[in-house]
Amino acid sequence: MMRNALVTIALVFAVSVPAWAKDVVDVADLVEKQGPAVVNISTTKMVKRGQEGMPFDDEAMQEFFRRFFPGMPGAPGQPGGPGPMQEIPTRGEGSGFIVSSDGYILTNAHVVKGADEVVVKLIDKRTFTAKVVGSDARTDVAVIKINAHNLPAVTLGDPTKLRVGEAVAAIGSPFGFENSVTAGIVSAKGRSLPSESYVPFIQTDVPINPGNSGGPLFNMKGEVVGINSQIYSRSGGYMGVSFAIPIDVAMEVAKQLESGGKISRGWLGVVIQEVTADLADSFGLDRPRGALVSQVQEGSPAQKAGLHAADVILEFNGKAVENSSDLPRMVGMAKPGTRIPLQVWRKGKVQQLSVVLGELPAENQRAGNDGKSILRGGLSLSELGADQRRALDLDHGVLVADATGDAARAGIRTGDVILAVNNTRIDSVAAYRKAMAAIPAGKSAALLVRRGDGTLYIPLKISGG
Repeated sequence: MMRNALVTIALVFAVSVPAWAKDVVDVADLVEKQGPAVVNISTTKMVKRGQEGMPFDDEAMQEFFRRFFPGMPGAPGQPGGPGPMQEIPTRGEGSGFIVSSDGYILTNAHVVKGADEVVVKLIDKRTFTAKVVGSDARTDVAVIKINAHNLPAVTLGDPTKLRVGEAVAAIGSPFGFENSVTAGIVSAKGRSLPSESYVPFIQTDVPINPGNSGGPLFNMKGEVVGINSQIYSRSGGYMGVSFAIPIDVAMEVAKQLESGGKISRGWLGVVIQEVTADLADSFGLDRPRGALVSQVQEGSPAQKAGLHAADVILEFNGKAVENSSDLPRMVGMAKPGTRIPLQVWRKGKVQQLSVVLGELPAENQRAGNDGKSILRGGLSLSELGADQRRALDLDHGVLVADATGDAARAGIRTGDVILAVNNTRIDSVAAYRKAMAAIPAGKSAALLVRRGDGTLYIPLKISGG
């Protein structure tokens, strides 16, 4: 009787094992099978510097002093001054992984940026000089190629099937220590980072340090699900939060780089902001969601499609836009020239629109915030529309579409409304330009800011002219 009970318990346990766990491998087995496809990348960049270094180590600065202060002690050519410019090699370390047996390797764009020489070292100690096929700074993905054949290649997985809490492992070269293995779990998915518009990062607690950049993130099936790219740190080393580029995003970029070396991205032509709880309530939305259009660029695909300021984009190409940060990467990853259906919330009702995407024109623009310009202090601003003024119960002010540089350091946020600069009422973007033009570099301006239901003064120190 006892034996039958034990058999029944064993059968219950067997059928209770979740489907995702059937293919889970031991980390040691994962490393043994996939480790040979992970490579160490070392780079060399030649930098011109004066023999004595600063303050005259810039060639233009040296020329300036030669022409205007030829006899100044300590200037170039004078006693105590630096010698002639020299090329000094600077070296960097990173990681990568082989994606095809004929020598194509994925890594981070920042690992190979500006490198004069890229050397790849395999686990069997062979070294190769690599060619940079192409790189994309927006996604931080680069493709390099070595002249070799019959190489071990990684197995690619599906990052969309990753679950928060799932175990993952990284192999790379932290601090130059080749083929180091670390493990952890997925902390979050679809994470947006400041200044990153095109990557829905995988957040993990896998220990990642300088030199790990460009290495693979594996699931426990032994499949690559991401490229380790960034850490959040106050010390320069690992502090429990790291981010990886999903491999499907990276491979889409890699295909375009291999085929032509150029990345083509969709362009909508709007400035957007987050939908807060207060804004959702004022617009009659059931909950905070979507991307609020605060500005439509003249002549853009968005204008031609009939998008208006105060529209809330709820869906793009049939996919829900939960946060405003979702829209830039959706637009950016779509092909220019394609017709995309949009679901828009307008004046309390759902509207169905259709837009033919253009091609993102300039390198310094973003898919969801196209056509914006950064004003003095690091702010991108847009005029308040009539609906927004009514919703916020304001008769003046300008909306912060983005805050960078001085403004970001001061604590100004996207969605804030600038009401005044040094007690000068701000009715338009032009009024802001005029008021800020009177602030000397190195001085601070007192900005009266509407945030939520309250107002506060924020000192904005201007670091540049």
